[in-house]
Amino acid sequence: MLPLERQNRIKELIYQKKNLKIADLSKTFGVSEMTIHRDVKTLEKEGIITKTFGGISLIHHQPSTNEDCVLCNRKMNERLAYRLILENNTIEMTCCAHCGLLRHRQLGDQVMQAICHDFFKQTTIGAQIAWYVMDTSLHMGCCQPQLLTFEWKEHADKFVKGFGGRVYTFQDASDALFRKMDGAHHCKKEKG
Repeated sequence: MLPLERQNRIKELIYQKKNLKIADLSKTFGVSEMTIHRDVKTLEKEGIITKTFGGISLIHHQPSTNEDCVLCNRKMNERLAYRLILENNTIEMTCCAHCGLLRHRQLGDQVMQAICHDFFKQTTIGAQIAWYVMDTSLHMGCCQPQLLTFEWKEHADKFVKGFGGRVYTFQDASDALFRKMDGAHHCKKEKG
């Protein structure tokens, strides 16, 4: 089967099933997982799918999903983007882990999976297993307090040695961010 034929078949399958595993596609077409990764790269560029941990998901186009953050309406920066895959197979995107964790907290059990990017390697990782760095001196021009995500704790620790900040687990980062944002909200109320 030619690559174009395989890509078209993958496109048909993703429209039918909404979520597919790379390993399953590899078996279905009798090609390596690397070949499937190359095939889906084209679909990702077309904005049809997003890569997930070990697979791909259909992107449901909603007014603010493609270019703007669902929480703060900033333009999307793919390097910092945070994706929330919901139980109804829709995907919400936020501009960064800051908005991603806040939205994740709002949606609660509706979130089936959340994906972010490793700050160093630019590979996608599951948000719940990522390490989060907050209060670093390096500013990426996004929401504050800024959170940068890393797949490996060792990488996050090394980053903190160079740029300051503190390393958190998913839950601890969510709690710390919520406390900081709640405190900022109370300060604004008192001043206003």
